[in-house]
Amino acid sequence: MFYAYVLYSLKSKTLYVGHTEDLRQRVKDHNNGIGGAFTKRNKPYVLVFYEAFLSKSDALKQEKFYKTGYGREVLREKIKESIKQCRIV
Repeated sequence: MFYAYVLYSLKSKTLYVGHTEDLRQRVKDHNNGIGGAFTKRNKPYVLVFYEAFLSKSDALKQEKFYKTGYGREVLREKIKESIKQCRIV
């Protein structure tokens, strides 16, 4: 399985969108500072949303969509309550 996923940064209160084949390990990696500069400086993260795909290209396509202006609107509407819960913690 391949996943498009969304992390919420408890530090910067921002969303991070990515894709991976091993979701559990990727979230651990982000929280351990393994990855790019953005994820290193904005940890810790909470997984707030993911979608599973049989095809890597479908997961990548969904990640790219969520990174567009309209895609961010759609995503924020989907996970509105989840983000509220993260902000309370």
